[in-house]
Amino acid sequence: MQECVSEFISFVTSEASEKCRKERRKTVNGDDICWALATLGFDNYAEPMRRYLHRYREVEVDHNKVNLQEKGNSPEEKDDELFKLSNRGVGL
Repeated sequence: MQECVSEFISFVTSEASEKCRKERRKTVNGDDICWALATLGFDNYAEPMRRYLHRYREVEVDHNKVNLQEKGNSPEEKDDELFKLSNRGVGL
């Protein structure tokens, strides 16, 4: 079982990595994995993974907002931190 799972992960990751290479990017992200799943015909996995990734990003933003409030930064510093988060692909 472990060998099959490892092979599946390698198969999907390889496809995502190839996409990134063609786009001259060095980092594979969750969207690339979802794309690879769909491209390889694993649509039943791609869509739930997209929903999970979207929800995860929402929770991360909420978590980071709470952390910023607890730090007591000035409003300008908080806006700067939120801007940085949005530029990393974390949806607001």
